Amino acid sequence: MKYALVTGGSRGIGRAVSCKLAEMGYFILINYQSNDAEAEKTLQLVQEKGSNGEIMKFDVTDPAAIALALNNWASQHPDEYIEVLINNAGIRKDNLMLWMTGEEWSKVLDISLNGFFNVTQPLLKNMLVKRYGRIVNIVSLSGIQGMPGQANYSAAKAGVIGAAKALAAELASRSITVNVIAPGLIDTAMASAEDRERILPYIPMRRLGSPDEVAAVAAFLLSDDAAYVTRAVIPVSGGLIG
Repeated sequence: MKYALVTGGSRGIGRAVSCKLAEMGYFILINYQSNDAEAEKTLQLVQEKGSNGEIMKFDVTDPAAIALALNNWASQHPDEYIEVLINNAGIRKDNLMLWMTGEEWSKVLDISLNGFFNVTQPLLKNMLVKRYGRIVNIVSLSGIQGMPGQANYSAAKAGVIGAAKALAAELASRSITVNVIAPGLIDTAMASAEDRERILPYIPMRRLGSPDEVAAVAAFLLSDDAAYVTRAVIPVSGGLIG
């Protein structure tokens, strides 16, 4: 059995990636923080794809909670390891920096950037021992080009890009790849009505992307066809990139 952990897996892009990986035969560990009903729905969808999974509730900003969850899982699976990690958890708290609070700044960075470290670091040892692993980080175009009103979100996602590139260089000799997907405006709950009205005219394809289109890129990065792809940052944006 191949195991994949998807953070923020209960909805949106995380749910689509979970379902796509289930189609590829992975057993999905669906991480989420609070919405039990949505996590259970994702698990049901994973099962409908012909695979199975389990929900793994923890806050990616809490190293102790992460250690407890991962250690409990490891004790129940002593001969197996998590070979795929999808770092997808993140939130937005948009505001102009002039009016941005310290909490708005810190919370966004804590979940995306510190969450990247908190979840990734404990899984590296087994990947290194097994000489195989796939790490895919879901960020945003904001991390590439910066967006007004999103200094916190842009900083968090740019930080993940930089960290992922460094980690990819550290792990490449052990056949562990680390890549980044940078979605543009995707049709999820995170895309507000204001986003849709403001950004859509500037998208060359003149439409929003779907979570399934992001999941398809993640699936490629996990496939044998992408064995020589690492340190890549792939926009999924309909051409919207500065």
